[in-house]
Amino acid sequence: MAKMNMIEAIRSALDVLMDKDPNVVILGQDVGYFGGVFRCTDGLQRKYGEHRVIDAPISEGGIIGAAIGMGVNGLRPVAEIQFADYIYPGFDQIVSELARLRYRTCGEFFSPVTIRTPCGGGIRGGQTHSQSPEAIFAHISGIRTVMPSNPYDAKGLLISSIESDDPVVFFEPKRIYNGPFDGDPDKPAISWASHPKGEVPEGYYTVPLDTAEIIRTGEELTIVTYGTLVHVAQAAADAVGVDAEIIDVRSLAPLDVKTLADSVNKTGRCLVAHEATRFGGYGGELVAQIQKECFYSLQAPIGRVAGWDTPYPHAFEWQYFPGKKRLINAIDKMMAAA
Repeated sequence: MAKMNMIEAIRSALDVLMDKDPNVVILGQDVGYFGGVFRCTDGLQRKYGEHRVIDAPISEGGIIGAAIGMGVNGLRPVAEIQFADYIYPGFDQIVSELARLRYRTCGEFFSPVTIRTPCGGGIRGGQTHSQSPEAIFAHISGIRTVMPSNPYDAKGLLISSIESDDPVVFFEPKRIYNGPFDGDPDKPAISWASHPKGEVPEGYYTVPLDTAEIIRTGEELTIVTYGTLVHVAQAAADAVGVDAEIIDVRSLAPLDVKTLADSVNKTGRCLVAHEATRFGGYGGELVAQIQKECFYSLQAPIGRVAGWDTPYPHAFEWQYFPGKKRLINAIDKMMAAA
């Protein structure tokens, strides 16, 4: 085991698989010489060469289109989109080509592309560097959508994604790239050096792509969340003193409905939380699935905490962000309901 933050865990996953499988290649803007804007690919071009870690032009459609062609011809490309906010120029390639390829060819062709992209706020990036568009991609049939919340899962899930024959959009919450929060999760995390790192195996291992994880068990309330909000949920539950069971969805599509339903049927209460905009957000699907499976067990309406229905602001980032105080208020209301 080694101590790693999420950046180091992602780099380790890429390193392990590039060493294991010569068909694994990386492409994207600044991924080679510069090592990526967040340094997730730092040193990999020096180790494996420019033919396997490829610096691409600023063309998201070109990056993803090239990755699709690589995948069809036997490679396992990992395409990096520098920020999730920039993925939209490549959206047609993902939806119209990558997601439909196996279905359209009756299984004759497939392209095992993994698309890595940082998402969410936490770096004062404003509206063009802070979006969380996971609901859009979870809606598309033919691709998997993944978002880890810790270094161990980040490495294991990324290895599973690259080895999967299904295309995967792999979201990386940039606010926890360097580790969990120090101090109040409602405030910006500035002192990165003080962030604790997680225990991560140095070698090869996998985490299943289609299972949720119970972060902690409880009997009074189930909090269903993913990404950065896993840590906020833990802080809120600790502060309010509720025996909450916290579930990290981590695999957004396909969704592990059974783990969610078993928990809510046990506790009778459920709070769904995510960073993305509330209206049309992924939480709506979580609520629908849980309501369907757990209707007769519910002791209160399912709660939902999310980002505001506005572009992600710069000056008011921490008012937008669904932090600990907002989760505490939602928990209090739920526990007070008959």
